[in-house]
Amino acid sequence: MKVVLFCGGMGMRLREYSESIPKPMVDIGYRPVLWHVMKYYAHFGHKDFILCLGWKADVIKQYFLEYDECASNDFVLSGDDKSVDLLASDIHDWRITFVDTGATKCIGERLKAVEPYLEGEQTFLANYTDGLCDVHLPNLIDLHERRNSVATFLSVQPTQSFHTVVTEPEGSVSRIDSVKDSDLWINAGFFVLDQSVFSYMRNGEELVEQPFRRLIEAEKLSSLRHEGFFACMDTFKEKQLLDDMYARSETPWELWKNESRRTDSGAVEEPEDRLARDVSELADEVGQRVGLNEVNSAPSLQTT
Repeated sequence: MKVVLFCGGMGMRLREYSESIPKPMVDIGYRPVLWHVMKYYAHFGHKDFILCLGWKADVIKQYFLEYDECASNDFVLSGDDKSVDLLASDIHDWRITFVDTGATKCIGERLKAVEPYLEGEQTFLANYTDGLCDVHLPNLIDLHERRNSVATFLSVQPTQSFHTVVTEPEGSVSRIDSVKDSDLWINAGFFVLDQSVFSYMRNGEELVEQPFRRLIEAEKLSSLRHEGFFACMDTFKEKQLLDDMYARSETPWELWKNESRRTDSGAVEEPEDRLARDVSELADEVGQRVGLNEVNSAPSLQTT
């Protein structure tokens, strides 16, 4: 499937970090958050990207035109000419379409702008490009197909530390709860969309507002609740938290590195659980072989 990535926003809440680069180009470790999101989709085999560019579009274009594979891959440096032999590669099999969708457009307008590049795509993926997650992507796609939806998105519980308040008309407070203890779920910005979504959109509309309300009325909107890892990089504080996680090698969103720890259902498997499963499977295999040998060694009965 093609993957539409919205990369045109200014990231006003991150401008204290830098005013010289667009929000998707803010680094986490060696690579920008945009790269981490693309790598996530590529891990599941979706490597045909459409970048909806806007503010500082030239920065994103130049990054990929001058892409340095050595920054995140092992390599061998040899000879007087310092020739480089890569031991791995990130983007050699990616296809990236760069589309300038305007500096001040909303998400819905950016999506409409790339509609011609999605011709023939019955279903495609889309992402806000500011959140990192460890959701097993096929589960989101399966829900979309099973419910025959026009749009499906991932929902997560808020990670911010604020409280929800319930007040009576006269002003007395009847309830106050941490948002983490509430049943509040928010849009995580991971979408599966059908081509027919464009028929629910009007010029100038934000994707998740009027078009999604129309889909709700048509019972064509679905959402998958994800209780695993999710982090959004909206503020400088959130960037610092992700930087700290990267420095400690605690990067649950890097599924391409954690593949050996993931089960068929998409859940992360802890080492002790994996060991127990391996031992159980080995015992089953040994039992089957012993049973087979007993059958083969049993005396045969002949009748005359």
